[in-house]
Amino acid sequence: MGYTPLPRSVIPVQRPVRQHLWVHALLFGATFFSVLLAGVQWMGKDPLELSNLHYGVTYAVLILCFLSAHEFGHYFAARFHRVDVTLPYFLPVPLPFFFPFGTLGAVIRTRSPILSRQALFDIGIAGPLAGFVVSVVILVIGFQTLPPQSYIYAVHPEYVQLGSIPPWGLHFGDIPLYHWLAAVFATSSGFLPPMNEMYHYPFLCVGWFGLFVTMLNLLPLGQLDGGHITYALFGEAHRVIARVVWWGLVLLGMGPVFGWVMGALSGDSPNAVVQLLQQTLLPVLRGIEQIAPWYYRAWEGWLFWAVFTRLLIRLEHPPVPDPEPLTPGRRLLGWLALGIFVVCFSYNGIYDVPPPPGFLPAP
Repeated sequence: MGYTPLPRSVIPVQRPVRQHLWVHALLFGATFFSVLLAGVQWMGKDPLELSNLHYGVTYAVLILCFLSAHEFGHYFAARFHRVDVTLPYFLPVPLPFFFPFGTLGAVIRTRSPILSRQALFDIGIAGPLAGFVVSVVILVIGFQTLPPQSYIYAVHPEYVQLGSIPPWGLHFGDIPLYHWLAAVFATSSGFLPPMNEMYHYPFLCVGWFGLFVTMLNLLPLGQLDGGHITYALFGEAHRVIARVVWWGLVLLGMGPVFGWVMGALSGDSPNAVVQLLQQTLLPVLRGIEQIAPWYYRAWEGWLFWAVFTRLLIRLEHPPVPDPEPLTPGRRLLGWLALGIFVVCFSYNGIYDVPPPPGFLPAP
């Protein structure tokens, strides 16, 4: 299972669009309701029961704080540069049962051109920086207020019979900054949940989500936020950077595919073609497993992102009329954004570990 949020970059349009405040308010309200239901689900409760809705309030408020910080970072930076932009359009998911975060994010649209690299950079970077700061604050609060282990046993009483928390189920992937913050701020009086249970903790769930989505938006591709920043920082060299990163996503997303092929070729087969592949391809795949065993556990969602960005976002950034280079302070912020991308990168995204064959959960 994977989840890919809609990119929240500033999307240009060609003609002015009249702003209807009621549309923004309606979408915000619908998004609050959809993330409220998602929060109830993350807490292991039935979202169709009205009496359970209060379980999702913390998650809903936190995730909308993150999304609002990101979007209004873009908005206020655009207004500072006198670029006409809409208010954010929040995007609900009416069926959180199939899309567990409850939202596709949000977008804003420009209604006047961005004429300088300075303005492009400021508008592009303001959203990720604001969202990143909010995500870190949410995580620090979450680590500082961890409940005891009895909390997770209340969510999963069957774990008491098992004697421990099983390693299977839905896992949130490894983000270096998440683990560093946990090492520094997690209190010894609380219980730090494993990555296949942390989504029952709203602060940890939303904080991880914020770091992951910030990283996705900082990919240096097309008109993603990272594409704006890369173009403003490196100019025409962004074309090479975008292509290298795009092929990297393809290669990373192929890891699970190659892992499946290796498993399929490992058994005996009378087929001559399969035997030929076992003699030629299988040793290579096993060699990769020895050198980089993590590769076959990469997130298959990277393949989707490669296709999505290639077809809809595009790899190249459109030119900006004013080629004036960035100030030293902005260049420093650009490199900071690159550092944030690195420490928030998760090669394995979101993945599922099935229980062992024959395992029957406790009634």
